[in-house]
Amino acid sequence: QVELVESGGGSVHAGGSLRLSCTASGFMDTIYCVVWFRQAPGKDREWVVPIDSDNTTTYAESVKGRFLISNDNAKNTLYLQMDNLKPEDTAMYYCAAEVDLRLWIGYFPRKQDFPYWGQGTQVTVSS
Repeated sequence: QVELVESGGGSVHAGGSLRLSCTASGFMDTIYCVVWFRQAPGKDREWVVPIDSDNTTTYAESVKGRFLISNDNAKNTLYLQMDNLKPEDTAMYYCAAEVDLRLWIGYFPRKQDFPYWGQGTQVTVSS
C-alpha cells in the first residue's frame, strides 16, 4: 500500500520561502509519477509540478521560476522548494502518486489520474 506524508507547510510573508517534503512508502514500482497539487479555499485542486521516475518534470505557469521540485531517492522523499511566495500561493498542498505512469509532452496532471494522496500541508502567504 502506497502511503504519502507531506510536511513543511507554514505561514510566511510575501517574498518568503518554504520547502515542502513528501515522503513515500510502499512503492514497489520503478515507474511512477508524483505530483504536487494545491487547493485554495473555494477553488478546484490544481496541479503545480509533477515528476516521474525518469525525472521528467514540468511546471505550472503560475510557479515557473519560483518553485523547484527535487527528489532524494535514497530517502524516498520528494521536495518542493518554494521561493518568492505570493499571497495567491496560499493553499493546501498535496502530493499524489500513480505507478506505471510517465509524463509525456502535452499531458497535464489531472487529480482523477492519481489514486494515492497524502493528507496535505497548509501554506499561508500573507501580504
